[in-house]
Amino acid sequence: MSRKLRAAILLVLMAACGRTGGYGTAPNNLDDACAILSERPGYSRAFRAAERRWGVPVHVQMATIYQESKFVSDARTPFRYTLGVIPMGRQSSAFGYSQALDGTWDEYVQETNSFRARRDNIGDAVDFMGWYMAKSRDQLGIPMTDARNQYLAYHEGRTGFSRGSYNSKAWLVRVAGTVETRAANYQAQLRRCRR
Repeated sequence: MSRKLRAAILLVLMAACGRTGGYGTAPNNLDDACAILSERPGYSRAFRAAERRWGVPVHVQMATIYQESKFVSDARTPFRYTLGVIPMGRQSSAFGYSQALDGTWDEYVQETNSFRARRDNIGDAVDFMGWYMAKSRDQLGIPMTDARNQYLAYHEGRTGFSRGSYNSKAWLVRVAGTVETRAANYQAQLRRCRR
C-alpha cells in the first residue's frame, strides 16, 4: 500500500471520527454545568447555537440531556427480556444524547433538511431538541424556560402532553420535577462561570 493511500485512509478515518461529535462517555462532573462545559468546549458551542436558532435556554437543554442520556453520546434504552433471560429487542428506538425516537428523528431530518444529522452528535442532538421544544412552545404554549413542562411534552409527545397522559404516571411527574430543579441549578451555575 502506498504512503499516499495510507495517508488518505487515515485522513478519512480521522474525519469520520470528528464528524460524530460524540465522546461516548459522559463528562466527569454532571452536577456542575461549568465543569461540563469546561471539559467539553464543543458542548458549549452546540448549546449556544441551538439557543440562537430555536430559543431554548442552555440550562434547559443541559437538564434534558442529563435526564435522557446522562451526556452519553450513544445511549440506548435497555433490552427487554422474555422469561428473564431471552433478549427481545430494546424497549424503544431511542438513541443518542437526546434519546430521539426513529420516527421523530426522521420528521426532524425532513423538516430541517438535516440529512447528515446524527443522534450521537451533540450539535445535531441539541438542534433536534430545540426544534422539538419550539414546536411544543408553538403548539402547546409551553415557554422555553419551563423545563418541567417542556420535559413532559418531550417525554410524552405533544399529543400525550395535551391529553395529560403524564398525570397517571407519578414517577414521570417526579422526574419532570427533578429536571426542573436541575435546570435551575445549571442556570445558577452558568451565571457564575460566565463571569
